Amino acid sequence: MIDILKNIALAEDELIFIFSRCGKPGGQNVNKVNSKAALLFDVFNSPGLSEYQKKLISKKLKTRINNKGILRVVSQKHRSQSANREEAIKRFIELLSNALREKPPRKKTTIPKTAIKHRLDEKKHRSRLKQERSKKALFDE
Repeated sequence: MIDILKNIALAEDELIFIFSRCGKPGGQNVNKVNSKAALLFDVFNSPGLSEYQKKLISKKLKTRINNKGILRVVSQKHRSQSANREEAIKRFIELLSNALREKPPRKKTTIPKTAIKHRLDEKKHRSRLKQERSKKALFDE
């Protein structure tokens, strides 16, 4: 089981891994070993997630999910397949936990009276400056 949040865990058999050759430098190892790991997760058909959680994930990660509902996470950071697999799982957990974490509702606050006063004083000052410029311009002509 892969723990996403305190109350959410997914079975490892829901994750599909595809390994391919990595395009990074690495000598002969690059030409022989499929070290690049792509993790695929079917968001829409996952039994471990509720409908609400699926909607949240599809809304927040819509750029990473294709039209069939498959979330794809790729890792080619390391030279070994197992390290890339672990890195992909780690990024997958981070993505899902951030997508499922709800932000607290915003509390409405009032603007402080000093801030309002400062803004109005600044406007009056600007206005006076512009008026003085225009009066000078009339007398210069």
